[in-house]
Amino acid sequence: MERTMPAYRIVEWGRAPELTEVAVPSPAAGQVLVEVAGNGLCHSDVGMSAMPGAIGEAIGWTVPFTLGHEVGGRIAAIGAGVSGWSEGDAVAVVSPRSCGRCRWCARGADNNCEDSLVGRGYGMDGGLARYMIVHSARELVPLRSLDPVLAGPLTDAGATSYHAVRRALGRIHPGGRAVVIGAGGLGAYAVQHLRELTAAEIVVIDPSSNRREYALELGAHRALEGIDESTVDDLRLELAGSADAVFDFVGTDPTIDLGLSLTARGGAFALVGAGNGSLSGQLFGRLPRDGEVFTFQAPTIADTLDVFALADAGRLRVDVDLYPLARVAEAYQAMERGELRGRAVVTPV
Repeated sequence: MERTMPAYRIVEWGRAPELTEVAVPSPAAGQVLVEVAGNGLCHSDVGMSAMPGAIGEAIGWTVPFTLGHEVGGRIAAIGAGVSGWSEGDAVAVVSPRSCGRCRWCARGADNNCEDSLVGRGYGMDGGLARYMIVHSARELVPLRSLDPVLAGPLTDAGATSYHAVRRALGRIHPGGRAVVIGAGGLGAYAVQHLRELTAAEIVVIDPSSNRREYALELGAHRALEGIDESTVDDLRLELAGSADAVFDFVGTDPTIDLGLSLTARGGAFALVGAGNGSLSGQLFGRLPRDGEVFTFQAPTIADTLDVFALADAGRLRVDVDLYPLARVAEAYQAMERGELRGRAVVTPV
């Protein structure tokens, strides 16, 4: 008799995800089956379900598929040809897929691999279920000190924010200033990375008093309210052109506009949040002179390994709010309302 399991899936474009029963998968040659211990939730999950089907299909996504791309767990079964791993090993799963063969993978920029366009939790089955297929053992991270239940958020929230901070390190000077816009899951980790890797003043901007307080606990020097019409002018007046680096983890029109105005000459502006913002009109004079503007969607495998090394050394706090799979919709709602202290993590039971 075929084994089944509950999974939280997008079953139809434009329709809210739902818990449904699916078959437990088996690993093919070269694959690994992971028993999920915890899956971190991400704002991008919410946007996927509202995506027009034509857009999803254009990038190779087909419904139905199970959400979830921040996974920690244990190896449950190993496909033919996989070596160096054993059933029961505690692992985290690198968030984006990559082939390991293309020019991007060869140069260590595997987050730009074409295979990353379709991955676990975005176009194929992810971790909001008891079991999940990992298509290559190169995408596994061995866990040493971390509980698999807690490890998932480091693979995306922790590693993506690390990639942003690492990219900008050469432009952040001792005694300079780094601004983090949005202190949610990614922004909170960015504060910790900036604390560990720089000697800059860390300024956080966020509308939530809870997230501002949390950012200060993590090492931010200042936490300012924003961003709306009543605060943005004051923020510009106080901070305009003063930041060696600005990290925008929101990505809306107002945050992009504000972030660029705060970036100093020779500074860096990192657009990480996928808030569908735009930059229109005259660009000359708005972009940082002799500076850098960059954007990306995911971390590399090297970023992920660095982040787990920091966590194993006790240099990162991994705070989570736990929910069982039966309450996954409630967890997403709490995330969207900004009520969470850490990253929401869903366990399969």
